[in-house]
Amino acid sequence: MLDKIVIANRGEIALRILRACKELGIKTVAVHSTADHTQKHVRLADESVCIGPPSSLDSYLNIPAIISAAEVTDAMGIHPGYGFLSENADFAERVERSGFRFIGPKADTIRMMGDKVEAIKAMKSSGVPTVPGSDGPLGDDDAINLAHGKKIGYPVIIKAAGGGGGRGMRVVHSEATLLQSITMTKTEAATAFNNDVVYMEKFLENPRHVEIQILADDHGNAIHLAERDCSMQRRHQKVVEEAPAPGITEELRAQIGERCAKACQEIGYTGAGTFEFLYENGEFYFIEMNTRVQVEHPVTEMITGVDIVREQLRIASGEPLSYTQDEIKVNGHAIECRINAEDAHTFLPSPGEVTTYHAPGGIGVRVDSHLYTGYHVPPHYDSMIGKLITYGENRDTAIARMRTALDEMVIGGIRNNIDLHRDIIRDANFIAGGANIHYLEKKLDL
Repeated sequence: MLDKIVIANRGEIALRILRACKELGIKTVAVHSTADHTQKHVRLADESVCIGPPSSLDSYLNIPAIISAAEVTDAMGIHPGYGFLSENADFAERVERSGFRFIGPKADTIRMMGDKVEAIKAMKSSGVPTVPGSDGPLGDDDAINLAHGKKIGYPVIIKAAGGGGGRGMRVVHSEATLLQSITMTKTEAATAFNNDVVYMEKFLENPRHVEIQILADDHGNAIHLAERDCSMQRRHQKVVEEAPAPGITEELRAQIGERCAKACQEIGYTGAGTFEFLYENGEFYFIEMNTRVQVEHPVTEMITGVDIVREQLRIASGEPLSYTQDEIKVNGHAIECRINAEDAHTFLPSPGEVTTYHAPGGIGVRVDSHLYTGYHVPPHYDSMIGKLITYGENRDTAIARMRTALDEMVIGGIRNNIDLHRDIIRDANFIAGGANIHYLEKKLDL
């Protein structure tokens, strides 16, 4: 077992990793920027190292500083959490070359799955269903590109191979604008991702966003932990997530989950990961794989009883998975609301001091947050300040508990999006289940 690790992140996920380490008897090193010296996990860690000024580029994205922190503290591994460097293959490679264990997949795997074109090829060869598309990068031959569009059928979507988070994509509704859209997306991709490779897919007009959580070890074992529905989105950013996804049968869950686990074995994947799909008319279509722990991992933990971060640490220590597929059972239902320091109507960030903080409680309520009264939310990072999760023996109970928990939660001194969540959780279409990825934006009239 790793005896000491560096937590190369901040906020609620850093605290989440620290708690898992304490359970396993692993010592922790919190790295932080000058703006984050009062973070809860920094105060609770065994050691802390300041790695730079507030700017992410000079701190949480500063690879030499993070590796130096591991060196001076005699740590054995580095956990990247999510965001920042978590899916940076160069970082993973440099961590391993420096003699430390990267708590995640191998660099080559991250690199392959980070390239959407290569990821789709790998999934097709493993039998994972994909969206009909160009089956590779789009070249400069206009006639071939037009033929792709005609064969796939409009609307289509042009996507950057190196894109992510909703960036680097453009929907095309007719042949008349296809070539111009390809050129524009290539130019934007080159600027944003330093990679101008783009590809074409069928644009599904009313899909849901359903994802499969997997775990795989270095001994050839891979399992899936059922699915999550993340369709409540605003500008491609998830707002509310739940598990299991409404309307997915046990047979379909087993079928798609087994294919994902098999794909992990075939590509030599290790650690925690998530296969993201668009789901429409009873069919799954792979879109990308996230090679890290997800923000929404708690809902999966609640319905399976599996501590995903604990498994990450065990896998990185060379141990086999704690579970076989037969031991994974889906029980009950869980919902997660992402709590952000932002105006619930304009969505503008709201940094500042938290003058009052009261976390809700009760049966089936979990709060993953680094907030406390007197904490100052800095303006330099993502606005998410916590996650509120509720669990029930069925979906109706989970929703009822979320209503109560949101009404109990108090965050004073800064604006937050609790009112937005109160609205969503009482929305008739959300309650019915199965809303598509466009529903929330239409509701908000964005």
